Amino acid sequence: MSYADRPWLARYADGQPHDLTPDHPDALSMFRAAVARNPDGDAVRYFDGALTYRELDERTDAFAAGLLAGGFTAGERVAMYLQNVPQFVIGLVGTWKAGGIAVSINPMNRERELELLLRDSGSAVLVCLESLYAEVAAAVLPGTDVRLVLTTSERDLQTRDDPRAFPGSRRPDLSGADVTDLTAFLDRHRGTTPPPVSFDPGDTAFLTYTSGTTGPPKGAMNTHRNVVFNSRAYAVWCGLGDDEVVLGIAPLFHITGLIAHVTVAQYLAAPLVLFHRFEPSLGVDVIREQRPTFTVGAITVFIALMNAPNADRSALESLRTICSGGAPIPPSTVTAFHDFYGHWIHNVYGLTETTSPSHGTPIGTQGPVDPASGALSVGVPIYSTVVRIVGDDGTELPPGEVGEICTTGPQVVSGYWNKPEETANALPGGELHTGDVGYMDDQGWFYIVDRKKDQINAGGYKVWPREVEDVLYEHPAVREAAVVGVPDEYRGETVKAFVSLREGASATPEEIIAFTRERMAAYKYPRQLELLDEVPKTVTGKVLRRELRARERQG
Repeated sequence: MSYADRPWLARYADGQPHDLTPDHPDALSMFRAAVARNPDGDAVRYFDGALTYRELDERTDAFAAGLLAGGFTAGERVAMYLQNVPQFVIGLVGTWKAGGIAVSINPMNRERELELLLRDSGSAVLVCLESLYAEVAAAVLPGTDVRLVLTTSERDLQTRDDPRAFPGSRRPDLSGADVTDLTAFLDRHRGTTPPPVSFDPGDTAFLTYTSGTTGPPKGAMNTHRNVVFNSRAYAVWCGLGDDEVVLGIAPLFHITGLIAHVTVAQYLAAPLVLFHRFEPSLGVDVIREQRPTFTVGAITVFIALMNAPNADRSALESLRTICSGGAPIPPSTVTAFHDFYGHWIHNVYGLTETTSPSHGTPIGTQGPVDPASGALSVGVPIYSTVVRIVGDDGTELPPGEVGEICTTGPQVVSGYWNKPEETANALPGGELHTGDVGYMDDQGWFYIVDRKKDQINAGGYKVWPREVEDVLYEHPAVREAAVVGVPDEYRGETVKAFVSLREGASATPEEIIAFTRERMAAYKYPRQLELLDEVPKTVTGKVLRRELRARERQG
């Protein structure tokens, strides 16, 4: 797509420098610049504990020196199996200082998933919570290449014992286990400076694994150039300044947390606020205490913050810029959040393979809603990013026509780890074929319709779950909604909705179905609706439609 005939869009895209990485060729140099700019400022805040940039620099030096003393070599991988704790940042930067590649692993993964990712990445080192080692990792490590296990506790680096942050968590007895305590490891190597290391912009900074919704997870190779570009892109796009405090509300293992939290904070030399794992009332308290100014999270997080028992209009007053990505955003939720808290949520869109954002709603602008589908725009392409809508035959489609979203730009990964065939299929010529279906309007705004595989064929009529879910969210009793296709003798497939209700609200399935029937074409509204306590989601807030479909198949 050319910006030349899109003057409105060009104001945001071509109006900024195309090279967003001139000062920092790699992510490590970006961190070093933060240390030089703000050595005594907080780098990480964790409840009542904090590390300054100087202290984080010293601890990451010790981490790297310890790895190198144990025979670690450039290009080896360090897997991090952690929640949102300061040790994640120590492991990430320390890995770079040792010349390595960080591997982020979802702490919700169990034995099968953990073993798959450790084997696929060939990780030589594992940094994990003590509880995860005892419950999961110990059983799978003998079959992997891991030769050093560093364990740590979520209770370290602070003194509080809030049950909302640490529900029932007590330190397991690891005496006799073949592990090394991370704190002792850092103390042993404190004061040792590792040899200087530098990276080419195209070197891999970390492997982030795709969710595996269409097959086994693949390790996206996010390069140092990808990381630096999108860290600065967030800062410039969102107009972030020198006084920001970044709220780490998304999981750090996920690309959103890695970029929008960890490396954005380092680009800005700003504090990163962490609180182990998200719990709504705890989140409200942390925001009140730490006064963050910027965050990015899934829309389900912001729905939860609206429904927290301790929430009121003043709770989020310190936040100046809020973005949401990773899951579809119902327009009604954006309005409800603004009515409750006085803040607009700005949509961003990207994938693991685009190292977080490829699109964004310009700050201070409310994205339009497509009148036909009710979908909220995911924004316009960010700097230096070219996006095409492509038909099934590979031809580029004009504005208004629905096809696959294909993206080219400095944030697009170089490929998948040790998977040349998958790389060739998803990234022909370096252009990412996202698997997301959408369109661009004649003003340059982009809209996501759905994933190709989620389309429902009801008697020959095509139904996109997103459109039905957006209508369901307009019902005042609905908290969360998910829509899938289920077998139907007459129509072949029909629409079924799964809904959870707001606390204190009541509505019957029949009432909610009637609500949608009044607002949608006859072939679109759900014929079946089931009330759930919780709609199943990933840790990043994406609704697990595949789990709901599997449950229906099992009867």
